[in-house]
Formats: sequence, structure tokens, C-alpha cells
Amino acid sequence: MKKIFLLLCLLCAFTSFSQSQEEADKKAIHKVLKKQRLAWSKNNIEEYMAGYWKSDSLKFYSANGVTKGWENTLDRYLKAYPTEDHTGILSFKINDITKISKDAYYVLGEYHIKRDLGNADGIFMLVFKKINGEWKIIADTST
Repeated sequence: MKKIFLLLCLLCAFTSFSQSQEEADKKAIHKVLKKQRLAWSKNNIEEYMAGYWKSDSLKFYSANGVTKGWENTLDRYLKAYPTEDHTGILSFKINDITKISKDAYYVLGEYHIKRDLGNADGIFMLVFKKINGEWKIIADTST
């Protein structure tokens, strides 16, 4: 009986730890997205890109196809959003954050850019991975 009780206690403790770790992960991912939102709205694309994995393996997928690599993604953003009038004020609506594995989540959401030259709205799916203790976007699909 004591063994069963001990097993149940350990199972409860593990489940509780797992849930609290997942909550901490989601909170950290929200923090990355908040930093990106603020950087974008200040027309600071380089700071916005700090949320992305600085690797040639980063993938950004949009209507124009796949952009591979951090530098190429940065160049794409700078070309598409050259001025503060283009970046405008960014907001997100996060619809779902789902754990894929121990160190990876996907995020489904909507973005809204308010700007004088015309608002821009779309949807996205991001894949976050914990790399060297930091949550980074390793893949981005935006429309």
C-alpha cells in the first residue's frame, strides 16, 4: 500500500512540475513576442529579428516562397518594410501555443499592422525552439 501511495505522490509531483514548466515556457514565448512587437512598432527591424534563430537554417515561408537563413530574412524585412510608415504599429492575437516536444512549441496567431499607408493583417504559425537556454523562432509561416 505504501508503494502505491508513493507512486501516486511521485506521479502527481511530476505532472505538476510538467504543467508548471509548460506554463513557464509559454510565458517566455509570450515575452519574446512582446519584445518583437515593441521593436517592430519602433521601426527597429534588427531588434525585432532578435526573436529569430540566427542561423542559416532559419526558414521563413510566405506568399513569395521560402526565405532561408537569418540574414536573408532580415534583408527581406528591410526591403518590404523600409520606413516607419511601412512598419506602423504591430499587434498580435495569439490563438494557440502548443507543445511539440520538450524544447519546441508552435504558435498560431494573427498580426495586425496599423499604418497610415494602409493597414496590413494576416495569420502566422511560428515554431519556437529552446536554443542555448533562449526561445527562438526557427520557422515562420506568415500570410
